[in-house]
Amino acid sequence: MTDEAGPWLVVGLGNPGREYAGNRHNVGFMVAELLAGRLGGKFGRHKRAMGEVAEGRLGFGGPKLVLLKPLTYMNLSGGPVVALAQFHKIPPERVIAVHDELDIPYGQLRVKCGGGEGGHNGLRSMSKSLGTKDYVRVRFGIGRPPGRQDPADYVLSDFSSTERKELEFLVDRAADVVESVVTKGVEPTQNLYHGA
Repeated sequence: MTDEAGPWLVVGLGNPGREYAGNRHNVGFMVAELLAGRLGGKFGRHKRAMGEVAEGRLGFGGPKLVLLKPLTYMNLSGGPVVALAQFHKIPPERVIAVHDELDIPYGQLRVKCGGGEGGHNGLRSMSKSLGTKDYVRVRFGIGRPPGRQDPADYVLSDFSSTERKELEFLVDRAADVVESVVTKGVEPTQNLYHGA
């Protein structure tokens, strides 16, 4: 894919603040931060969007990525997303949301375009603000809570010590998946990573 169609907006979903940094719900932030490092970009406040933004190109002369970490808390993520998409004239089909997913076992990554939000408040807010569900999702499996733990408490708790052993590798792999969507497309990325 060439860059003729303009930049991509990669939204790492999470909550701002140190107390949320290690939460399962913040895995989108973790992936966005890793991607910024790969691109040689630094996050800074954006004048139009309530969020931290970093920009860079994938490889020399490659596609431009605009990375966003909304600072509005999860359930209001859509506002910063739409503000930045309008600022850079990025259509919804070039928006990628990276988020935690309860319905996928820990360690598995899935890619899809469109579909439901599965009760995820960040996605719900994005769909409402963008006026469509037709954007790409990179779904980072966190699995279901153990026993009778409330899913809302589970997503806002930190990864377990066992999970943390693999977390760095998985965040790295999720960043690879984002890059693959941009350079190869959704279907080839599904074929590459869904069997893994």
